[in-house]
Amino acid sequence: MGASALANLLLAAWETPDRVRFVALLYVLGGMFAFPVGLTLARLVSRGRHGETAFAAAFVSLLAATLAFTAGLFALQYRSYYAEWHAPTFTLTWAFEFAFTMLTALYQFVVLGVRLYFPFGFAALVAASVWFARQRR
Repeated sequence: MGASALANLLLAAWETPDRVRFVALLYVLGGMFAFPVGLTLARLVSRGRHGETAFAAAFVSLLAATLAFTAGLFALQYRSYYAEWHAPTFTLTWAFEFAFTMLTALYQFVVLGVRLYFPFGFAALVAASVWFARQRR
């Protein structure tokens, strides 16, 4: 996932090299954290089923886990940037600011961040799902 994000950002000549590396690292970490969780979910869902079901379970589980972990990391980084201008911690105002900052970050990830998975991340997802389905036999 990190290679896909890096390739997309380099091809677009996006920002500075430091920021490109940071975003690529975010996608690497999201993929690293998501892979074992996605495989575990796929194994639970596809236990004792046919190859097609194993492929679908792996595809959906890996996709959902990768998006969730990467979006979560993105939201935490987004929140840490804006925390400087938020109210003192654990006040009612802070709770609203925290919630809406996280929701805004997740929205921005869906709009701007998901495209960095195409085409290489999607191909890796299909390859991992095929590998999982063949491994189950």
